[in-house]
Amino acid sequence: MHPPVSLVAIDVDGTLLPTFGQALTARTARALKAAQQAGITVAIATGRRVAYTAPLLQGLDLRADMPLIASNGAVIRTLGGEPIDRSHMPARVARGLCGLLRPFGALVFTFDKPGRGELVLEDLGQAEGRISLWIEANRNAIEVVHPLEDALNDGEDPIQGMVAGNLNRMRDAEAALRASPWGAACDCIRTEYPARDLCILDLLPHGVSKGWALQRLAGRLGFGPRETMAIGDNWNDVDMLEWAGQSVVMGNAAAALRALAKTRGWKQAPANDHDGVAVVLEAAIARRLGTAT
Repeated sequence: MHPPVSLVAIDVDGTLLPTFGQALTARTARALKAAQQAGITVAIATGRRVAYTAPLLQGLDLRADMPLIASNGAVIRTLGGEPIDRSHMPARVARGLCGLLRPFGALVFTFDKPGRGELVLEDLGQAEGRISLWIEANRNAIEVVHPLEDALNDGEDPIQGMVAGNLNRMRDAEAALRASPWGAACDCIRTEYPARDLCILDLLPHGVSKGWALQRLAGRLGFGPRETMAIGDNWNDVDMLEWAGQSVVMGNAAAALRALAKTRGWKQAPANDHDGVAVVLEAAIARRLGTAT
């Protein structure tokens, strides 16, 4: 029997958010606040960068010290903006990835700095064709640099790279990366959206993932895996689901991931469009308060 949850890490897209929306439902927002009030540390764990995550949580009366694990683990900050942890990819590695992955799709690098230039790419038209909604949401942070290598001078180390394209093309890109010398210099994490024939490969500093960041955060807070819960819906969540002692996969996750969850003993929540996160948190809160009394 696991102890009551003390720390919960929650993915955003496909998990915390409904499928067609950029705002939390009222029930989910209430559950986040209630969890904090019950003494549970609620952390967000997302592939989004901090600037694209924090606005989702503004105005919900959540704690300023709420941890945000962003950029798939490369950055941890509080909702109030205080830095907790950060990792970088060496610029020389990023330059090598440009030459290798440019033929496969739209390549973007993220830098940990506010405003324009936080996101750098070299072909806006190519990116708009595949990830147009993302481009519109992030346009004020995007700088176009051609060739992309010019943005990756020594000392200009990104925190994350990303290449996006259709499913088959990105599987080819992932295979090419793993077969190349650069495959040992960075980590590649895949997020798939089969209904849109879209795959995103996140390129991270070696060893970095949501699971790595969650373990480091939990250590800082004095929590172990048994009292930590992770909730997610996609392949970039697997590392944190593996590390947490109480893991939950969303009902809208891909069939292959739900099948993996069964072999791992992970629980399944209702789908994101049915307030799955709220359902899980409400049960965790009830158990924690019941134990306390």
